[in-house]
Amino acid sequence: MPMEKTFDPAAIEAKWAHEWESRGLFRPARPDATPFTIVNPPPNVTGALHIGHALDNTLQDVLVRYERLRGKDALWVVGMDHAGIATQMVVERQMEERQDKRTNYSREDFIDKVWQWKAESGGQITGQLRRLGCSMDWSREQFTMDPHFTEAVVKVFVDLHKKGLIYRDKRLVNWDPKLKTAISDLEVETHEIQGGFWHFKYPLADGVTLDDGRDFIVVATTRPETMLADMAVAVHPDDARYQSVIGKDILQPITGRRFKIVPDEHADPELGSGAVKITPGHDFNDFDVGKRAGFKPGEMLNMLDGDANVIQTADGLIPDEYLGLHRFKRDGKDGARELVVQRMKEAGFLIPHVDKDGAEHDAEPRTIQTPFGDRGGVVIEPWLTDQWYVDAKTLAQPPMAAVRDGRINIVPKTWEKTFFNWMENIQPWCVSRQLWWGHRIPAWYANDGRIFVAETEEEAQADAGAGVTLTRDEDVLDTWFSSALWPFATLGWPEDTELLKRHYPNDVLVSGFDILFFWDARMAMQGMEFMGDVPWKTLYLHGLVRAPDGAKMSKSKGNVVDPLGLIDQYGADALRFFMAAMESQGRDIKMDDARLAGYRNFATKLWNAARFCEANGISASTSFEAPAATLPVNRWIIGEVAATVAAMDKAFADYRFDEAANAIYSFAWDRFCDWYLELIKGAIDDETKAVAGWVLDQILVMLHPFMPFITEELWTGLGERADYPLITAKWPAPDAARDADASADVDWLIKLVSELRTAKAELGLPPGARLTAHFPASLKGRTDKLAAQLDRLARLESVSFDPAPAGASAQLVVEGETITVPLEGVIDIAAERDRLTKALAAAVKERDGLAGRLNNPSFVERAKPEAVEKARADHAAKEAEADRLAAALARLG
Repeated sequence: MPMEKTFDPAAIEAKWAHEWESRGLFRPARPDATPFTIVNPPPNVTGALHIGHALDNTLQDVLVRYERLRGKDALWVVGMDHAGIATQMVVERQMEERQDKRTNYSREDFIDKVWQWKAESGGQITGQLRRLGCSMDWSREQFTMDPHFTEAVVKVFVDLHKKGLIYRDKRLVNWDPKLKTAISDLEVETHEIQGGFWHFKYPLADGVTLDDGRDFIVVATTRPETMLADMAVAVHPDDARYQSVIGKDILQPITGRRFKIVPDEHADPELGSGAVKITPGHDFNDFDVGKRAGFKPGEMLNMLDGDANVIQTADGLIPDEYLGLHRFKRDGKDGARELVVQRMKEAGFLIPHVDKDGAEHDAEPRTIQTPFGDRGGVVIEPWLTDQWYVDAKTLAQPPMAAVRDGRINIVPKTWEKTFFNWMENIQPWCVSRQLWWGHRIPAWYANDGRIFVAETEEEAQADAGAGVTLTRDEDVLDTWFSSALWPFATLGWPEDTELLKRHYPNDVLVSGFDILFFWDARMAMQGMEFMGDVPWKTLYLHGLVRAPDGAKMSKSKGNVVDPLGLIDQYGADALRFFMAAMESQGRDIKMDDARLAGYRNFATKLWNAARFCEANGISASTSFEAPAATLPVNRWIIGEVAATVAAMDKAFADYRFDEAANAIYSFAWDRFCDWYLELIKGAIDDETKAVAGWVLDQILVMLHPFMPFITEELWTGLGERADYPLITAKWPAPDAARDADASADVDWLIKLVSELRTAKAELGLPPGARLTAHFPASLKGRTDKLAAQLDRLARLESVSFDPAPAGASAQLVVEGETITVPLEGVIDIAAERDRLTKALAAAVKERDGLAGRLNNPSFVERAKPEAVEKARADHAAKEAEADRLAAALARLG
């Protein structure tokens, strides 16, 4: 059946996505083949495909399809993360819309509702990944809350606890008052907020004074409300101003609490007064100062509840008027912060800020770096609470050693420094979350405070003894705790399955650099702890996809790009090729509609080339090896195939997706479509049909990892091979090298034709104009050999080896030899010279004007980045135009 005239991506994408999956072609049975394994970073069950997913999954699919074509047992593990906080938020939000709430239900009933939501609405991203062409093993789709995965999570927790690597501790955590749960440092975003910097007098007790006679110490803070739980004032031990009062008491004005002035290097003598109020229960730095000052975490004062409202401290010293207030102003109502400032001012303990005009203000305006929860969207509160922690410092040692000795290869290498910096300074990992949806912590408490950690309640009861009443921990585990097991739990661990033996360690992990610490490092920790080996041999970190102007995409900026919309507009193949071609080892990618359109045009060009082949009796090859060839053009193109395969293999080995994509693009578009098909027109004999069919097959195989849909469609359309689909075909191994003579001849011909076409364009001659060319006698053998192609492509009226006549002519220099094309009688030499001279002067003037702007530091530093970028692009264009016009003038002599 003849091919359709027009390439329609939408018509073929759904067809092949279904065909591949229904026939099990994403995971063909290859028990004796070398395994190749990738695990997909599990998207949230709440998620939809975004442009970052499109990049990440395209790169993975390119690798998997490449290795599958190379005959390997390629396994791409797919699944979803239960996304504890995100999923619970989605379900609770739906409840709110129905005037319902979670607390109206038991824990078990609410979890049932979450499972119901998952069945009805969760996991839409899996269908979207299919649209992108992801050849994952969908038959084994995983979910982090599946029973076998939950078993693995529980076992890891219990085993780590037995080893002393998980423990319960009272520490400060990042508390999200909206979600009412602890979150990790990595889930905290810092925003710049316009706030205040207040200065207060803290009176010295018992008549003590400083050396200058003052009976108070000045402290400054951006969070006045926390003084309700102050427990010390810190000064630097070498600060001469405070030597006499170290160890003396402060009498806090509002609470009346007495506390010490303590020496600590945290206090910087160069900042403000050099004295710092210390609230160990509500500030991470103060927590450390408090411990150094001798306070145990259990003794540190807490003044807030889970909603960040003021509660009474253990010493009962907070005045009643503060109790129940929010920490600061909310919904137009003043909070504890505002009341503290008011009372300190009324009592004369506020030191006003005097601005440059002499006006007094309660606080100095400051831009404050403020922590926000990435999901709750409210200011995070450091909160002292009991949580479960992983000894990350101990678990981090084996992965660091693996990176140092090469067992884990981080690509690009530039990320190693960042990896080591974080791992060497890693803090205990808080893994408990105050949620209902997730893996419930397998810990039970007796009434006397004893804790029993076990895989089942029966085991915990056996450990506790008969008659001991046990209550299970209400918290669940951090989502990243379970996803850290992804490389081995998805393969059947803790059972010693054949799949686990065969596919662990994985070969490569493709990941955005933004989850290097969220996920990648933690997988390395858990994998090495429980499997005794690295989770993957290579960690490839890619950059971000940014807006066309280089800005980070965000909903608030309105510059977010929907990849499904791009697929509708350009086709999945074009989007995939764009992502791969632009991925250059960790550099960020700027969206570019023009490039996307260009890659869609590339697919169309390939489609039209296949139609040309079909129309000329060129069909699917029956040979894996290159056909026998005698004609120079055929020997040349076979050599070009071999060179392209070698270039792509090297690029893949180096994880240079851009170089691999550009190698096949250049070969398919330039060498095959633009030159080979032109060179064989009108001379398509049996040898050429065999070679052309074979070359087109090699193009389809090499392009398949990047553009799977169009290549599979053409592969099937060019021959009867339903039992040999492209997805499981063989990667080219042409067993051929470049034929030096054929390559030299054809490359020379291409250069000559290109020079002649350029000269015609510069001189305003129509492309079809037939000219006479005078060649050096040394080229006679070559021109005789390529006479037919010269006549058709170069469109020469005649080929002469006589000296060129005197007069104006175009001089074409090809590989050091000069070919002369007389122009007398072809064009008006004087008029053409005048036109070119004027055009050159105009281009030079514009070029130099743009250069002047770009050399002006004031313009480059002050103008908008997009304006500077446009000026650079315009300058480059005018410079190229001036060079072209100068070359045209030179041709006229």
